[in-house]
Amino acid sequence: MGRIAVIGAGMGAMAAAARLAVAGHRVTVYERTETYGGEVGRFERDGFAFDTGPGLLSLPAVYRDLFVKTGKEPLEDCVELVQVDPSARHVFADGTQVSLPNASRAGVVAALDEALGTGAGQRWGDFLVRAREAWDRTRRPLLEEPLWPNWQVLAEREPYPSVPHKKLLRTRRAATLTELGAWELRDERLAALLNSHALAHGLNPRDTPAGAAVLPYLEHAFGTWYVRGGTRELARAVYERCVRRRVEFVFGAEVTAVLAKDGRAAGVELAGGTSRAFGSGGGNVIDVDHVVAGVDPVRLDALTRSAGCPLDADGDVRADRKAARPVRFTVLLALRGGPEAGAAHRTVVHAPDGETELDLLASPGGDRPVRPTVTVLRPDDPALRPDDGHESVVLSAALSAEAGWERESTAGAFTDLLLEAAEAAVPGLRERLLWHETRLPEPGTDTTGSGGISAPALAAGRGRFLHPANTTRLPGLYRVGSWSHPGGGLPHAGMSGALVAGLIVEGPEFRGSQ
Repeated sequence: MGRIAVIGAGMGAMAAAARLAVAGHRVTVYERTETYGGEVGRFERDGFAFDTGPGLLSLPAVYRDLFVKTGKEPLEDCVELVQVDPSARHVFADGTQVSLPNASRAGVVAALDEALGTGAGQRWGDFLVRAREAWDRTRRPLLEEPLWPNWQVLAEREPYPSVPHKKLLRTRRAATLTELGAWELRDERLAALLNSHALAHGLNPRDTPAGAAVLPYLEHAFGTWYVRGGTRELARAVYERCVRRRVEFVFGAEVTAVLAKDGRAAGVELAGGTSRAFGSGGGNVIDVDHVVAGVDPVRLDALTRSAGCPLDADGDVRADRKAARPVRFTVLLALRGGPEAGAAHRTVVHAPDGETELDLLASPGGDRPVRPTVTVLRPDDPALRPDDGHESVVLSAALSAEAGWERESTAGAFTDLLLEAAEAAVPGLRERLLWHETRLPEPGTDTTGSGGISAPALAAGRGRFLHPANTTRLPGLYRVGSWSHPGGGLPHAGMSGALVAGLIVEGPEFRGSQ
């Protein structure tokens, strides 16, 4: 079996490492930071703890499959999964509120009819039926198979079966989420509900293809889950599974180059003083048979230049895939007093002016920031607070990468706006606030890297919503994680690990699980 170097200890990289180790490969993970998990981070202070990455999990079957395939202990023996119910409470701009039950189409239809008026729920329910058709058409090519060599077919084909709409004496079909909301949902609040699913993935509904209807469908069909103790517990469980499968981790080890020999990846080079070599390599050079890179495209391009094979324009997807996407701005709140009875785990407080919010995502400007759509997470979890007399809360919003993050005043202004929105979800917020911690994008960070939000792969849109393939132009080098096929999010990262492991173990003919 082969020697494999994995660059980065993110969720996709660890998922690949565990599967490869079970297949008999010698796997070493090189992580430049001092911990594992990638974006699934944790912040602790004064007895409070917060997830700094994803706070909820969809499609837990991805990680159930990982644990089944890599050991005898199932996922639920390693972490406790709790279905979140209601899935979310929504507070719309006009003051209307609705709580949507978890994984219940009939329950969602009834709740929307009661809150928004008769017919609203049925329109949303009919939309979900069409979204399911889009899911059925794209599930395998976008999630379960390596990216097709003729990916252009996915780029051109719109999987969502839009309803014909008469406009200006012409029959048209919705091509974007914005058109879908206006022409099929026909209610600003339902359109805002749809938009919130796109914004949560760093997508602007105005240019996101209608096939992104699969995002709310996934939540309604498969449910929303919370990992007891925080999502960081899932990262811990995957890390420990890797260790038990004899994956070696080297932390504080920065890979500075991917090396090639005879036209294929043959090693990695580490920064001075950080190497622990295996194989025949000496010094800071590690000889391997395969390299799995769990890093963003910009960094990977830099790592492969010394091998004479920069990957920036390798034709995997359209060159304009790197168009700036929104970044996630997060505020962590430490509150005195526990959550009130019946408090929703997740509340989405919609922007007071949705059109202006989308204007600023596309072209930031103006004299002052405008309040965005804000997600408020209130996990009632003793592991995240000093005692039952306190509460930890996470606020987040998708904002423009060009909002002026180099100015200190920008973070302060948006912090105030997020706190203002959160008052609709957390009673007595201002009086209960002990302290807050702001997590903002680093100035100058490329939005395809650590500052951005990587969305799941989507069909249509001329390929702008696809991600680079797991294979590369350099044989022996593979991409894994949120910035590769099938895209961002916890389940998609886990799927990328399964795809990379399959390609290495079974070869280029691998076509995914059947």
